[in-house]
Amino acid sequence: MAWEYRLVMTTTVRRIADEVLSLRETEREELLSWLADYDLAHPDCWDNEIERDSQPGGRMDAVLSRVREDIAAGRTKPLDEVINNA
Repeated sequence: MAWEYRLVMTTTVRRIADEVLSLRETEREELLSWLADYDLAHPDCWDNEIERDSQPGGRMDAVLSRVREDIAAGRTKPLDEVINNA
C-alpha cells in the first residue's frame, strides 16, 4: 500500500516528504537518527514557542483567559487532588 498524506502540507514539506519516501530504508534510518539527534540538541525550541505563545496577545491568550476565569470562579481542582483520584 502506498503512503498517503494525511495532513495538509505546504508545498515545500510535501516535496521533502516525497524525497524521504524515495530514500532507501538505510537512508531513512540515517535521516531519522539525525532528526532525533537534532531534536535532542534543541530542547528549548518548543519551550520558547510556548513561552512566546503564552505572552499577552499570543496564540494562547484566549485559552489562558478562560483558565484564569475558571480558577477565579472556583471551577478547578488542585492538581494533587486530581492525580490522587485518578
